[in-house]
Amino acid sequence: MAERKNYNSQMEQIMLQVERSGQKAKLLLHVCCAPCSSAVLERLANVFDITLFFDNPNLDSKAEHDLRSREVERLVLESGLVSRVIISPYDPESFQKVVNGLTGEPEGGARCLACFRLRLSNSALKAKDLSSDWFTTTLTISPRKDAAVLNELGQGIGEGVGVPFLPSDFKKRGGFQRSIALSREFGLYRQDYCGCVYSKRSKA
Repeated sequence: MAERKNYNSQMEQIMLQVERSGQKAKLLLHVCCAPCSSAVLERLANVFDITLFFDNPNLDSKAEHDLRSREVERLVLESGLVSRVIISPYDPESFQKVVNGLTGEPEGGARCLACFRLRLSNSALKAKDLSSDWFTTTLTISPRKDAAVLNELGQGIGEGVGVPFLPSDFKKRGGFQRSIALSREFGLYRQDYCGCVYSKRSKA
């Protein structure tokens, strides 16, 4: 049985190298929502020059998309941890295209994999456009998301685009619990489903 990789440890080693260089590295951080972003930003902001990238075509409505993106912008304004936010236009057609034929898949299965691939690919391309040194995602903070799957996808996509994926498992070191505390502190909207209509139905 292959040994499970410690993505948190890998990230910490990279962060230490960046700190020793004396100059912040440019990081494009894909964000899914403000609550997940909060603890991640707190952890990374002292080491990286971060651009937040809100790109979530999977969201089940424009109203949900706009609510989550506004909360990300408010978190940035009130926390002072980062100043640059890019909000992608709501594009549900791109999501429906990649999950075509997978709508009956269980939560966490092939449909989610296709969704992760779409958002990480969009993020890698934006990172390349911005000449970022790294890109990564807040998705690994969720206890319901498999960090190994996300890291393997991100690494492969990054290699193809030419921007390295920063390994992460943000749920480690109490990251998820810290995101809950910060959400309460900032009064953030905390949704109770991943975002797509299929994850919403699975709660019913």
